[in-house]
Amino acid sequence: MSPPTGEAKKKDKSAGSSFVELIVIVVVALGLALGIQAFLVKPYRIPSESMVPTLKVGQRVLVNRLGNRFNKPHIGEIVVFHPPAGSDTNTCGDADKKPDQACDRPTGQKAKVNFIKRVVGLPGDKISIRDGHVIRNGKREADGYTNPCAGGSACNLPQTITIPPDHYFMMGDNRGASDDSRYWGPVPRKWIIGGAFATYWPPKQIGLL
Repeated sequence: MSPPTGEAKKKDKSAGSSFVELIVIVVVALGLALGIQAFLVKPYRIPSESMVPTLKVGQRVLVNRLGNRFNKPHIGEIVVFHPPAGSDTNTCGDADKKPDQACDRPTGQKAKVNFIKRVVGLPGDKISIRDGHVIRNGKREADGYTNPCAGGSACNLPQTITIPPDHYFMMGDNRGASDDSRYWGPVPRKWIIGGAFATYWPPKQIGLL
């Protein structure tokens, strides 16, 4: 068999270079994707009915992880965050909480799970709940996005609480079917991952929040 010609060697070398280039491109793309998820934007799947009618089970949203580092959460913003440890059993950090008031203090540790809710109370706000509606500093919230709260014990919590400094009061839009700050208290800002700004799945529900 005759040895490969110079032209054949060039083709082999070119093919090898193209393969290496492809591997580098894939590695860089994966690195960028992981970096974007870690520091900029992270996808999140809606796991429950607590945000109905705004967000439905299985719907997917994009969360801005960077924005919360520079801007404080605002009323009406939908955010993803770590709830307090004990949220799975609706444990309040205030052992003296009265039955007719929302929880005013979380437990001292954050849970590993992520929740998605709407910000309805800011640091220093005075909060009570009437028929599932938030009464914030004496005024009822503008809450046309909510489902009615029918008959649950957390639908009426008339005793006013004050949100601690650097904490945010979270509630689901499905007021009668949401385990939220009413049960386990306000969330420290440092536990907030970021604000949800868009939906991307399913395709017919793509849009901004």
